[in-house]
Amino acid sequence: MVEGEAQGDANLFPKQSGEVLRDARIAQGLEIADVAARTRIPQRHLEAIEASNYASLPSTTYAIGFAKAYARAVGVDEVTLGTQVRGELSMLPSREPATPIYEADEPSRTPPSGLVWGGALLALLILAGIGLWYGTGIFRGDSAPTAAEATAEPQAAPADTATVAVPTPAPTPAGGQVTLTATDEVWVRIYDAANNTLLIKTLAPGERYDVPMDANGPMINIGRPDKLDVTVNGSKVAPLGNGKVAIKDVPISAAALLARGAAPAEAGGSNTTAAP
Repeated sequence: MVEGEAQGDANLFPKQSGEVLRDARIAQGLEIADVAARTRIPQRHLEAIEASNYASLPSTTYAIGFAKAYARAVGVDEVTLGTQVRGELSMLPSREPATPIYEADEPSRTPPSGLVWGGALLALLILAGIGLWYGTGIFRGDSAPTAAEATAEPQAAPADTATVAVPTPAPTPAGGQVTLTATDEVWVRIYDAANNTLLIKTLAPGERYDVPMDANGPMINIGRPDKLDVTVNGSKVAPLGNGKVAIKDVPISAAALLARGAAPAEAGGSNTTAAP
């Protein structure tokens, strides 16, 4: 076959998104397990993406989000790849988005039901023992009061009683607990300053996520920031964006959010990326 004919066949039969990702992975000398470690996406989902078998993934949103994360891991343009995946998904029969089911990677680590019930029973016995110890004094050997002690009149308190000093409450430390609550179905990725993923999923309406207080410079990547309520220690702060553009690399530590104060709703991150 001549070179012109080969190029013509390539145009007639372009590579599917899964083939593009697989070829990029192989070109970098990576195993699919390496990509799974980089993205923290289950290997079975990555294998389905390489086979362009998106019907086996939990939902359309997951399919696009996982494919774009795969693209970033192997150096493929995630915007172009995401557009191609949307086109391929549009040719599949429509289906209702499935509720994601998270399975344990190693079922053998799940404790048996007998052990769970045994632990619950032990906890109840410990609580009962604590109640008897502090409530009755049976185990401490406390004796019952004598008749003289029981009938003795209480001593009058001295007229000049010293004033008890009330301790001053400790000041609230700067920072605090950051909580993200979805007002609609929205895909998010939370990661730290070292680009380690803390959370990547589609939040259901009303679902919340507490950002770890010890996270190193946590940041967010989200396509619809207007679908997310943000609070610090239960107090609502300015929204991350107005939803007209996606945001990326926006700090969401307590200190950063409190510094925003009464910032306008349009004050999202300056870096943008296409929403999945």
